[in-house]
Amino acid sequence: MPVLTIHAQPAPISLDPARLALVIIDMQRDFLEAGGFGEALGNDVSQLRRIVPACAALLSHLRAAGIPIIHTREGHRPDLSDAPRAKVERGAPSLRIGDDGPMGRILIRGEAGHDIVAELAPLSGEPLVDKPGKGAFYQTDLDLMLRNGGIDTLLVCGVTTEVCVHTTIREANDRGYRCIAVADCCASYFPEFHEVGLKMISAQGGIFGWVAESGAIFSALDEAGALSR
Repeated sequence: MPVLTIHAQPAPISLDPARLALVIIDMQRDFLEAGGFGEALGNDVSQLRRIVPACAALLSHLRAAGIPIIHTREGHRPDLSDAPRAKVERGAPSLRIGDDGPMGRILIRGEAGHDIVAELAPLSGEPLVDKPGKGAFYQTDLDLMLRNGGIDTLLVCGVTTEVCVHTTIREANDRGYRCIAVADCCASYFPEFHEVGLKMISAQGGIFGWVAESGAIFSALDEAGALSR
């Protein structure tokens, strides 16, 4: 496949599709569905669920193009040995990490709420990275996986824009990866945080990376596919 050129902010970005991967962040039931941790914090989970169709379309296009896809989930060991006390005790949610909820223990690996929503479930062979923190590089083997795969550019989407997506992009930037946030495939419980979070990524000439709509990615893939035929 020829070089991809994606129209993005602050400027178009050209890349080798053989060195591109998608990291889809934390599209979990605990964050997107009623009875999970997101709702326990007092949030409107519909703000996150609205991007599921766009994420499904993105997955479909990238799978068809042969682009590697990596899914992440935030969650902790059943004994909470990897959950800092300050995190567990922070704020005043109706249910804390480890408490019993409608989908099992909140944000605990192996519980139903920890699963990716059905519409975006990983296919066989798509890696699933379980992380104990906000960033996908913290205490995981994601960096090793990417470097072993020869990846240098990441499409990043998922939830929430200003927390786990932003943290992952910042971590990736410091490790030398180029990152493109897929704007319509990211969301926040607070729409204003989503908008500002995206602006922060592309500000100052792209201090953390680029921001593009999924349609621009589809167009670039389609054009490159036509050129290769």
